[in-house]
Amino acid sequence: MPFIANTPVDKMTGPYARRWWALLVLCLSLLIVVMANTSLIVAAPDMTKDLGLSSSDLQWVIDGYTVPYAALMLVLGSIGDKYSRRGALILGLLIFAGGSVMGGLVDETTLVIVARAIMGIGAAVVMPATLSLLVAMFPRGERARAITAWTATSGLAIAVGPLVAGWLLEDHAWGSTFLMNVPLALVGVVAALFLVPPSKAAKTGRIDYIGGLLSIVSVGSLVYATIEGPHFGWGVGPITAAVVAGVGLLTFVAWELKHPHPMLDVRKFTRRPFSGSMLAVLFFFFGTFGSIYYATQFLQFVLDYNALETGIRLLPLAGAVFVGAAVTGRLAPKLGVKLVVGTGMVIGTAGVFLLTQIEAGSTYIDFLAPLLLLGFAIGLSVSPATDTIMGTFPESELGVGGGANDTALELGGSLGIAILGSLLATSYKDKLTDLVGGNLPAAAMDTAKDSVGGGLAVAEQIARTPSAGPQQAQTLVDAVHESFAHSIAHTSLIGGIIMAVGTVIVFLVLPGRKAAGEDRQEEPVAAKSEGDEEYADSVR
Repeated sequence: MPFIANTPVDKMTGPYARRWWALLVLCLSLLIVVMANTSLIVAAPDMTKDLGLSSSDLQWVIDGYTVPYAALMLVLGSIGDKYSRRGALILGLLIFAGGSVMGGLVDETTLVIVARAIMGIGAAVVMPATLSLLVAMFPRGERARAITAWTATSGLAIAVGPLVAGWLLEDHAWGSTFLMNVPLALVGVVAALFLVPPSKAAKTGRIDYIGGLLSIVSVGSLVYATIEGPHFGWGVGPITAAVVAGVGLLTFVAWELKHPHPMLDVRKFTRRPFSGSMLAVLFFFFGTFGSIYYATQFLQFVLDYNALETGIRLLPLAGAVFVGAAVTGRLAPKLGVKLVVGTGMVIGTAGVFLLTQIEAGSTYIDFLAPLLLLGFAIGLSVSPATDTIMGTFPESELGVGGGANDTALELGGSLGIAILGSLLATSYKDKLTDLVGGNLPAAAMDTAKDSVGGGLAVAEQIARTPSAGPQQAQTLVDAVHESFAHSIAHTSLIGGIIMAVGTVIVFLVLPGRKAAGEDRQEEPVAAKSEGDEEYADSVR
């Protein structure tokens, strides 16, 4: 079939002619994967009500996607490098679609969690494939622009996920937020066959499966402990996972250092451009995902916006990402990675600190500036950081490079939601106890302290009680609103301090333009696009 892309990238004499069309396929695939998490933000209340989810159940619905997604990317990126990056993209989209179909049709909590886990596995195949294919297709001179478009798509998905899910929830059940992924994934599969060229590493040895297994155990345990410990206490499970993560990480490093063909060359972390950029991606998504997590709850529970209205009000974030992406395309080549990334981190940190001004009487306008700053910071800085990360990997390890970048992204987001979400819950509980402690029965108080949604549900029950009435219910509603606003301000202060420390660290680690130029390793893909095979071999 002449219209199907059949010529491998490494057999082409020049850049792939349809690379910009192929980029649309990669961005669509990325959009689907990120939307699967952001759409859940607005679908969670309906799922909780319909399935009777406890806070632990809901956390596992989220974790069922996140844990395999974060744990498997490095290994699956390496497998895609060896056998087929396009094949990995197509297979991942099909797995993701299968999990989405299951999630949209089942009505039991356990099966929903299983469906989310299947989707997470599919996402772990797709994500590193998108970056590795992008770098393989685009010559060095165009790659920064392509990665900027890829980064902007992440920001778009953060806002579009809640918007589309909110629109569907107007007339459909929560299962529709799963099923909306299916047609998009199938379009991605067909488009990949016609527009994305075959690609795999030219020279690869045997896959380091032991290193891969150690990375799965280490990252999976770390993400599990990070999410479960802060939310539900450091019991046997989270502590065991934390110990396993620590031991697994040390073992992974020791194994990779002595292996002739490691899954991930950990010596890269001694190179300041790579380690600084990895830290920047991690801290960016720590602040962004954590802030959006509780800002969205305020819009829904305190300001009483429905799912669609909430999604619409997140759109400025996506717009700011695109503006930042447009600016970074002009500034990064002139100012260098350190200054652009560092400036973005300062702006993002300022956005988090602005949320310390939230009060019970705050409106959407009070959230608009923080959302704009966070979006602009992502657009400005994540693209050059990702470009730097991918630039340290040779052609044979592009999937591993994509997996490393995406693991930092997902780990940062998980840390943000887990740590800031835990601080939010604790602060809310303490403040509500101070305001209404002793005025409610113990069972009702326990429910009210569990979450802002629980507090408002108790207020609804009180309003229907003849002996209490609407005045007492309104008193509790006011207390819940004040407690939640206080918890956002308190959590944002701590989150801002963490972001500020991260900003200082990134500034110290990232080298200046001169040092970065001396340390930069031109990847073989760029060399091959210029026909310099000998140089490509010399930097492996």
